[in-house]
Amino acid sequence: MKLKDLEPQLLALTPAEKFQAIQLLTQSLASNWSGIEKTPGVCGGDVCIAGTRIPVWVLVNYRNLGVSDTELLKCYPTLRISERGSKLQPNLHF
Repeated sequence: MKLKDLEPQLLALTPAEKFQAIQLLTQSLASNWSGIEKTPGVCGGDVCIAGTRIPVWVLVNYRNLGVSDTELLKCYPTLRISERGSKLQPNLHF
């Protein structure tokens, strides 16, 4: 099944059902990425870098604003560059 096939059904959901769908998808994604975790009561339940209180959305926003990896590492010294490359990855290591 493709997303475009699901789109009409997703749009027909109530706001509460949409929220549940988003949570389900977020949990599904978070459980597949090492270094990413979601803990109830931590950062409002947002997905965070494992062992930190750094929400992933914060890093994504910085990246979208053009902040470099070097600048991010200065702001968040507990993060490290992924062993797989010279760029910060979604599964950041610290």
